[in-house]
Amino acid sequence: MKNNTKHRFSRREFTAAAVSTAAFTIVPRHVLGGPGYLPPSDKINLAVIGLGRQGMAVMMNLLQLPEIQVVAVCDVNRGSKEYAEYNSNAMLNAARQLLGAGFETWGEDWNSPGTVQLTKSFQTSLGIGGREPAKRLVEAYYGSRTGAESYKGCTAYMDFRELLEKQSDLDAVYIATPDHWHAPISIAAMRKGKHVLCQKPMAHSIGEARRMAAVAREMKVATALPVNNPYTPSTQTISDWIADGAIGRVREVHNWSSRPYWPQGLDRPKESQPVPENLNWDMWVGPAPMRPYNKAYLPFVWRGWYDFGCGSFGDMGCYSFAGVFKILGLTPPTSIEACSGESYEETFPQASIVHLDFPAREGRGEIRMSWYDGGLHPPRPAGISEQDGRMFRHRQEGVMYVGDKGLILAGFNGQNPRVYPASPKYVEQPRPEAQAGQAAQRRDGAIDAWITAVKKGQPSQTNFEIQAPVTEAFLLGCMAQRLPGEKLVWDTAQMKIANNEKANALVDPVYRSGFTA
Repeated sequence: MKNNTKHRFSRREFTAAAVSTAAFTIVPRHVLGGPGYLPPSDKINLAVIGLGRQGMAVMMNLLQLPEIQVVAVCDVNRGSKEYAEYNSNAMLNAARQLLGAGFETWGEDWNSPGTVQLTKSFQTSLGIGGREPAKRLVEAYYGSRTGAESYKGCTAYMDFRELLEKQSDLDAVYIATPDHWHAPISIAAMRKGKHVLCQKPMAHSIGEARRMAAVAREMKVATALPVNNPYTPSTQTISDWIADGAIGRVREVHNWSSRPYWPQGLDRPKESQPVPENLNWDMWVGPAPMRPYNKAYLPFVWRGWYDFGCGSFGDMGCYSFAGVFKILGLTPPTSIEACSGESYEETFPQASIVHLDFPAREGRGEIRMSWYDGGLHPPRPAGISEQDGRMFRHRQEGVMYVGDKGLILAGFNGQNPRVYPASPKYVEQPRPEAQAGQAAQRRDGAIDAWITAVKKGQPSQTNFEIQAPVTEAFLLGCMAQRLPGEKLVWDTAQMKIANNEKANALVDPVYRSGFTA
């Protein structure tokens, strides 16, 4: 807006207005044009921002794609061996497998220092992460493929802002930081004309999700989350069965997760610990409220803290919700309510049940979706087979669509769906495209769609505009977990909780001074 404009939009007005304009209208980017369009033959010069376990693992997959060239890495941690990994020396073994023959003893200094007991029921091995180990792996990989032992084509940065300013050959970024950094980095990158692949969850607040969608459209860049549910054969199967009336009108959806594996339901530690030499603590905290350093916050365990993560919803709900939204054509819910055993000032509960009520739409009636975490699950319906009944036992996960004529029971992400009462008409069959893919190298559907969006302008099904309302839904669930027992009435058009001012403060929290998005 010009300086002489009489009315300036506030942060909240800008994000709310994005809904009524073009935030959720998808137009192919090749129609819109834009300087970021890449010919199909060109490689995508990519920077990886956030090199914890997830960032390192996905980076290894990206390195193998012929369409990608990793040219830079960025992390506030120079490097350390304290990241959770699901098997002993998983990161080292994956790196050696990536590098291939001749590298069987590569990275001896990457060996795991041991294990850590995160909770009473979850012990995990510790592995390496950070910008310098990532740079070393990138250069080892490309050097091994080109025969150049001294390959030096990857730059390491501590600050993403310096990366975006100095890396002139950059086309795109992959972001795998803690949740509270997703929006600021994504928006800064998009403002520079960079395409963005961002780890789930898309955003840490509803206001951020709205802005991310609006800026993506404004800048005409390709965006995506690496969430595969919208692309899976099982999601299409469930959609087809419901459309065919297999269980009648869907009235309820139940979705349960064994998460969290990390500590939740605890208070802020009282003691301060020395900041490790390898870590920039101020940048790690970033837009969140500052507090003294303590290992209670990182790495991995940040998911349970309100200021940094989104709990079980952010870890797993983004997957299942993406599938359910696609299958049922959902829009954001109109009300949300949670119950849990205890409430804490700064962390999500150890276990909870959240009910989300979705409005009727396009011939479909109202739907209640119930989320269960911490090992909780809905009652097991009568007639379920012993094999499927395992999903209702402790630390199993699943999804159940309940209609007025029956139900569909499936794994958490919709895999292996079964109809009850059973019918020979509704038995999942292998799809031709899935069978063909078994013989070929397996690739990630969501990442492939993002690459296509970068090169051809065809929107990804998990781009920021499509996933913003999905993210809005489970972030409302996160808000309800923070206010158990209080029913929240949501006005999506106004981006406002209609009946609770305390909850409204969580819709679009103000960033710490010096940080913007």
